[in-house]
Amino acid sequence: MVDAVIEFPSGQVRQKLASAADKRLSGAFTQLRTGWRHDGGLTADRRDEALDHLARVIVKYQAALVEAVSRDFGHRSPHETRLADIQASLSAIRYARKHLSRWIRPQRVGVALPFLPGRARVEMVPLGVVGIISPWNYPIQLALVPLTAAIAAGNRVLLKPSELTPHTAALLERLLAEVFDPTEVAVVTGGVDMAQAVSHLPLDHLLFTGSTSVGRQVMRAASDALVPVTLELGGKSPAIIGPGFDMALAAERIAIGKLFNAGQTCIAPDYALVPRGREAEFIDHFEKATSRLYPRLGDNADYSAIVTDKHYERLLGLIDDARRRGANARFINPAGEALEPAKRKLAPTLLWQVPEGSAVLTQEIFGPVLPILSYLTVEEAVALVNSRPRPLALYLFSRRKADVDFILGRTRAGGVTLNDTLLHAAQDGLPFGGVGESGMGSYHGEAGFRTFSQARPLFRASRFSPARLVRPPYGERIDRMLRWLIGR
Repeated sequence: MVDAVIEFPSGQVRQKLASAADKRLSGAFTQLRTGWRHDGGLTADRRDEALDHLARVIVKYQAALVEAVSRDFGHRSPHETRLADIQASLSAIRYARKHLSRWIRPQRVGVALPFLPGRARVEMVPLGVVGIISPWNYPIQLALVPLTAAIAAGNRVLLKPSELTPHTAALLERLLAEVFDPTEVAVVTGGVDMAQAVSHLPLDHLLFTGSTSVGRQVMRAASDALVPVTLELGGKSPAIIGPGFDMALAAERIAIGKLFNAGQTCIAPDYALVPRGREAEFIDHFEKATSRLYPRLGDNADYSAIVTDKHYERLLGLIDDARRRGANARFINPAGEALEPAKRKLAPTLLWQVPEGSAVLTQEIFGPVLPILSYLTVEEAVALVNSRPRPLALYLFSRRKADVDFILGRTRAGGVTLNDTLLHAAQDGLPFGGVGESGMGSYHGEAGFRTFSQARPLFRASRFSPARLVRPPYGERIDRMLRWLIGR
């Protein structure tokens, strides 16, 4: 995804900022580390109790959370916040509580014959103190869903929310303080200096959600202390409309996925791949669908604003660059409103005949701008997808099994939704994560529990194990045993 800060500072500036942030961090981190050293991970009962309390507090504060997010964005659809932030967080909590006893249960494994009657099992144990650096686009969900996974696994958590959503961050800090002791969960706020300092801490795991460029720097910083990382990044997620697919249906579902949160979604369709000769049909259906979804833009509570002036200007720059290079543009403004730049509501924009090398084809868009590319064969569509870094999501609209098998067999993406958009990320039972430049590792549901757990092997030796015979001085007895185990 597009991050608020493109690069961390470097050199002496970075050291000074990190030093200042470290001082603010020290108290919170020390309490978490002390809690871990004195009491270890959270007990199973405490995990369940805390997650139940967290769900009740989210419901208690839901109106305030909706208002805080909207203030941070300038305007954010309250329904989108309730759907994608509040409901998604509650769903993750309820799913974890339902399955937690099974996830925690040790798994017995077989024991090799020479070591019988010993017993072996794998235990899922917490890692310790883990860090979460969350972004601004879904500031509740992308903080609380990974936190849910970390708590379900029994960890203590240091959460750093985005500085671009300060009202939401402050409310999350207050909300979490009602649920957790400071030795269990701590929230630290601040800008790039704080994020930099968190990424340098000797944590037991760090989950970062943000841009690929910053993800590289987070991973580099974490490597100093050999901290394992989960990176949830972004990329240019394609929406491929297969030959013969219902164009009206595909255009509507792409419009819904693209325009949710005004396109500020890491798995939003980033570009559409349309069979050559059907571009005009797609444009017509996309515009009609958009007009049904958002008959007005400026005074429509359902249509969200772009989060900051910087991001708004960046999107205008992408459009202008493409048009200067010769691309065609369609601005979809159903009511013909004069949209005030100060309110940062950007009309949905379609671009086609976009020359290669245009910024809109090389940068993650993260807004309501959709380039349209065309292809002649499914082989060409696959080649176009594979000419770019592996995306966080891939959307394929096709009812032809041969085409589906061919495309999915020759592309890689973090996740896939067939014949719709976004919906794979809403399934708590599916892992969510990237591949290649779109990220590493995954969370959601059991995948999140495992991300924040160590699968610890445990072998309990028997007093009468034949393995006790394998000791010096070696002799004929060991030779006979080895011939039996290895063969002549």
